[in-house]
Amino acid sequence: MVGHGLALHFAKAGYRVSLYSRTQQTLDKATANIRSNLPVLLQGQAGSENEINKIISRIRTTTNIHEAVAKAPIVVESVAEDLKVKQDLFKELDQMCPKDVVLATNTSVISITAIASKAKNRDRIIGTHFWFPPYLIPLVEVVKGKDTSDETVEITYQFMKRAGKYPIKCLKDVPGFVANRLQHALWREAISIVEKGIADAATVDDAIKQSFGIRIPVLGPIENADMVGLDLALAIHNTVLQDLEASPNPSPLLKDKVSKGELGFKSGKGFYDSWTPESIKRTRERLMKHLIDYSRKQQA
Repeated sequence: MVGHGLALHFAKAGYRVSLYSRTQQTLDKATANIRSNLPVLLQGQAGSENEINKIISRIRTTTNIHEAVAKAPIVVESVAEDLKVKQDLFKELDQMCPKDVVLATNTSVISITAIASKAKNRDRIIGTHFWFPPYLIPLVEVVKGKDTSDETVEITYQFMKRAGKYPIKCLKDVPGFVANRLQHALWREAISIVEKGIADAATVDDAIKQSFGIRIPVLGPIENADMVGLDLALAIHNTVLQDLEASPNPSPLLKDKVSKGELGFKSGKGFYDSWTPESIKRTRERLMKHLIDYSRKQQA
């Protein structure tokens, strides 16, 4: 899913893109998804049908990996989150591509250093963690592996910036990089509150959506700490941190739900008791509308 989303974004930004998959069926599906997503992104723009065709024309699909990477200054991988699969692919790409080609992995948690370990020219292998859907969520985490050169970091950072992404640099190859560490620290506490009976799932979500969640797009946690005063932040931490969830292991409640097959949208039940096809559709549509509105405001 991320692969065709990246192709859409870079083609929309004016770049020529080679989209590779092992099967033509996957490529046909990817092209269909790109074409179906573009009208929503270009809604209200004059000549949108012509623009759609122009964007599609910039994307070349192929089942030949050598053809896909030929003359590409940067190759972005988005295969399964499997270390061995990624290691073998980057070893192959390293042998295939000239030394000045940047090789980027779109992994969300796997070590960049480990992914690059079978390659010879590990200095040009870097992490580029995109957030789904990448054509609507601006952030890309540019992650430096142990062997990644500073030059590769800067080339990748500047390329992503020119291509209309919002790149940030993660200077250490740590699990979860920057954004996922922050996200899952919040999830751990949110699940713990439900597990301990402090509040139910809907209340936890409402507490976030109707309070600090509103200001997060314009005021990050570090800015917020400076705003209220670090003396107050320290006083609060002296009281509350000792009571926050600090387990290095997943929540027993989360593990129990997974063992029961209560997987959320996938099974119709998770922390919320009933996810119907209608409620799932409404939630996805609400999220997509919010992301599109946000993207348009950023471009205005």
